[in-house]
Amino acid sequence: MKKVLKGLLWFIVLVVIGFSAYALISGKTFLFNAVRYNFANIDDYKKFPNNTVAIGVPQPWKEAANYNKINYPDTLNQLLEDLHTVGLLMIRNNEVVFEKYWSGYNDSSLSGSFSMAKSITSLLIGVALREGTIKSLEEPVGNYIPEFNAGDKKAVRIVDLLTMSSGTDWNESYMNLFSVTSEIYYGNDAYATANKVNMVQKPGTLHNYKSGDTQLLGLILEKATGKSLSEYASEKLWQPMGAEHPALWSTDKPNGHIKAYCCFNSNVRDFARIGKLMLDSGKWNGTPIIDSAYWAASIRPCGIQDTKGNACDYYGYQWWLDPLEPGVFYARGILGQFIIVIPSTKTIIVRLGENISKERIRTVPREVKALINWGKH
Repeated sequence: MKKVLKGLLWFIVLVVIGFSAYALISGKTFLFNAVRYNFANIDDYKKFPNNTVAIGVPQPWKEAANYNKINYPDTLNQLLEDLHTVGLLMIRNNEVVFEKYWSGYNDSSLSGSFSMAKSITSLLIGVALREGTIKSLEEPVGNYIPEFNAGDKKAVRIVDLLTMSSGTDWNESYMNLFSVTSEIYYGNDAYATANKVNMVQKPGTLHNYKSGDTQLLGLILEKATGKSLSEYASEKLWQPMGAEHPALWSTDKPNGHIKAYCCFNSNVRDFARIGKLMLDSGKWNGTPIIDSAYWAASIRPCGIQDTKGNACDYYGYQWWLDPLEPGVFYARGILGQFIIVIPSTKTIIVRLGENISKERIRTVPREVKALINWGKH
């Protein structure tokens, strides 16, 4: 038995040495963090450097007269608890009508957005377009990023990134430690990682979800505005919308590039402000924040053929749509982070949690369908 244990120990040592040598020689040092942290969590902002998204004058939400007295089905509660929900909020007619927290979270607790940040980055593109910092969505990406100003990459436009149809070979794999998605999440050079992709399709012809496309949008915004995304988000969103708490937006390294595709950390009440902005056609209390035509296009199906050969009827400009509920749209994160907008009832629902259902109803997660049904009544 001692001989077997000794052999096993030596095997483990050799594997560790081999893995470390590979990571160092190949330059893939992000693998050390990928192994160390293993799986992404909603409090990953504690592991990464962050930029602060500063607030201005807070505009607290008003609580409705029927606050926490509306119907909240036991079946919905059980579904959300099974998926380890930490926060749930419903806003209707600009008032809080329901909220609930689990696992020690409250209305000011920070939680990671994951890919809900894609929708926030899209909003910032809309701001830049309205202000003329970005002149047109038809502009080549190469106007802002030199690496896209040569070869086949010259054909990629900003709109191709928005509709996830860049045509690059980005590998959106979350379980593969060696994938480019793992590298950009755990690595320290988001610029280089986002730009090392190759072209495999004609831009604008295939909708294929890629975090790298959103990271490129973030790099375009930094170049166009001369500001970090955190500064720009504070100036154009967080301050005008009266957020009550500073947010944190994770970076690849201290004073580095913002992870535009993920990692915007806030709370349910402040995330709901994103929903209110979109519910009100890109305006905040009547004041335009994003370009009106851009707002409309953001929540319209892009119609580009997807990987299953169907015209995409579930994605706009970094916003998800429910094909079976016309008008309903939502931001979505991989662990079940949602900002759901239901215009017919002037309702915004925010759900934060640790798990997402694997069941899909025409691309829509099961719990999103349940929350939409709840919000329609």
